Amino acid sequence: MKDNVSFAKGPKVMAEFSVAPMGHGKTSIGRFVAVAIAAINEIEGLKCQITPMGTVMEADKIETILEAVRVAHEALVAKGIVRVASTLRIDDRRDKPRTMKDKVDAVRKYMKQI
Repeated sequence: MKDNVSFAKGPKVMAEFSVAPMGHGKTSIGRFVAVAIAAINEIEGLKCQITPMGTVMEADKIETILEAVRVAHEALVAKGIVRVASTLRIDDRRDKPRTMKDKVDAVRKYMKQI
């Protein structure tokens, strides 16, 4: 039986990702986060926005998001990190295309109405 949901074209998967390398002996992790970000910036079809508490990613397919997480972990392991903890929150919307920008714009529009 076919599902009658029509799939919209354009970016529809967004995720918030944070990574925490552990066991490196320092409290600062910025230099390791930079390694992870550099690795995921190489992935085609992925748009990223760094925030103070994580990175927001946008892609057409969930597989691209999951690849970014894998690549980030592997980049840290390649730098000698033996334990990597991460958090991933995914918004996989299929009814209409959404981007990071238009989601923020929508909230700003509503804020003006308050």
